[in-house]
Amino acid sequence: MTDRAGTPPEPDPPAAEDAAPGVPEEPHKRHWLRWTALGISVVVLIAAGVGWWFYRKLDGNITTDTTAADELRRYEKERPTAGATAARNILLIGSDTRTGEGNRKYGKDKGTQRSDTTILLHLSAEKSSATAVSLPRDLMVTIPSCRKTDGTRTREQFAQFNWAFEFGGTACTIRTVEKLTGIRVDNHMVIDFRGFKKMVDAVDGVEVCLKEPVDDPDAKLKLPAGRQTLHGEQALGFVRARKSIGNGSDTERMDRQQQFLGALVNKVQSDGVLLNPTKLYPVLDAATKAITTDPGLDSLKDLYDLARAMRAIPTEKVQFLTVPRRPYSYNANRDELVQPAASQLFRQLREDRPVLVTPHTEEDGKPDDAEAPTPSATPTFTGRNAAEGVCS
Repeated sequence: MTDRAGTPPEPDPPAAEDAAPGVPEEPHKRHWLRWTALGISVVVLIAAGVGWWFYRKLDGNITTDTTAADELRRYEKERPTAGATAARNILLIGSDTRTGEGNRKYGKDKGTQRSDTTILLHLSAEKSSATAVSLPRDLMVTIPSCRKTDGTRTREQFAQFNWAFEFGGTACTIRTVEKLTGIRVDNHMVIDFRGFKKMVDAVDGVEVCLKEPVDDPDAKLKLPAGRQTLHGEQALGFVRARKSIGNGSDTERMDRQQQFLGALVNKVQSDGVLLNPTKLYPVLDAATKAITTDPGLDSLKDLYDLARAMRAIPTEKVQFLTVPRRPYSYNANRDELVQPAASQLFRQLREDRPVLVTPHTEEDGKPDDAEAPTPSATPTFTGRNAAEGVCS
């Protein structure tokens, strides 16, 4: 056989195997390599598809609250201006609503809800610290005129703080907090009883230590004394119980909630949850199902960026405290701010300046006995940090 010019074609060059005398050919090796490459490609494609499916599922779990955003836009002129730095203020609201799956057993559904727990979380601009300030539900504050679910409006009034959530939901609570503190709320999250339980179960429980046994029918909680790990239902009872633990004050209950949240943060960081996909997915699934948030935090990417920022903060720099308060002058069952301590705290957060939180000591007296901190470059308040945990 010849080429187009009629000259015999040159022989093909010898295969690499032929160039080495005495080495047998291995055609099956080439087949094996091709199948391996094909298999890896299929695995990568499947992994990408599964990853995308998980992302879409988790992203779709999140409930977006556009109603609050629309209402807040109506009052933009009266709201505090946004800070000049990259600091971020997130309002965390624990709703005591009895509506929804799993919530009715905590009481009758009267069609109302109040903020059982409210925490203002301040993330510093450099993401070097996080300060969580509990606002007592019984704190006497000025609640602005708010739009109700039926379209009518309430009048501006001086009342206990958690009524704001009942009057006008999240938007009314945010406006009340901004009026009280002068701090602009950038984002918010609302979580109910069921969501809280699922979050605790997702991390396989949180450890607590009890000096005395607890038997509280109202909180549906019965626990022995000592060190133990609480799961969903028990954990909810622990943070909700009031009359059966300690002195029965709401301030002490808030301190217990702060301890528990600190232990939860500590466990998530120390257990490697954020770096282990098999542990991380249940936490993300529970978290995304548990929250209702504003459009600025309603995607998995937004929440991941927030979690990544929190992960970079050392646990000793994740601080918890209650706004300086004392019994209200005209009703000991209500609270009022202690001044100038409260204003000093709000100013530090508003200007993204450091706040130092130190543990309670026996000399401090009861947590309710708040006093103005001594003026200094870094004002000090009593509280705790996430590194301490509940059993410290």
